Amino acid sequence: MSANIVFISGIDTDIGKTIATGIYAKRLMQQGYSVITQKMIQTGCQGIAQDILCHRKIQGIGLTEEDKAGQTCGYVLDYPCSPHLAAEMQGIKIDTKKIAKQTALLAEKYDYVLIEGAGGLAVPYDEKHTSLDYLHQYGYPVILVTSGKLGSINHTLLSLMACQQYQIKVQTVIYNLYPNSDPLINQNSQQFIKNYLAQHHPDCEFMLLEQVDL
Repeated sequence: MSANIVFISGIDTDIGKTIATGIYAKRLMQQGYSVITQKMIQTGCQGIAQDILCHRKIQGIGLTEEDKAGQTCGYVLDYPCSPHLAAEMQGIKIDTKKIAKQTALLAEKYDYVLIEGAGGLAVPYDEKHTSLDYLHQYGYPVILVTSGKLGSINHTLLSLMACQQYQIKVQTVIYNLYPNSDPLINQNSQQFIKNYLAQHHPDCEFMLLEQVDL
């Protein structure tokens, strides 16, 4: 089986990537596809990655054998900070070939592999490379999560421009409606981003993410 592999990133940390990943996975499952999620690197916890646990809860399934074997997140780091610093603090070097190999193994079994990144697109995983470098190397399309919070237009456009610079396809922009912000700003930001996508990324899907009760 050759799966569709998609990378989920965001315009910032705490933008709703984890919820969006779980919701998108559930959506695909409801369409009849087999779906597994993967976390590129998890910081700030031990054991099974917190974000994987959240994905499974939203999907309405238990932990998979791949989760229990550590295949869906090969790097779970203690300190809640950027991956490059968390890895350095533990004396670990992030090996992207290991991550890509795990993705390939998952892709042999599932129709879709959704890889959730850590933080935004330009978050470093070592002293020289960011998620943008990883995406450029492996050619995965991106789902970008944004919202209506103040500053989101700037962060969204910069992220989209970075994807263009690195020749990364933006497949979907997910607009997170939670937490509720100023309704005027929220509506205007939605429209501005949709207009920008129509001009610069005409094939990109625009999707709204409603509040999710966990």
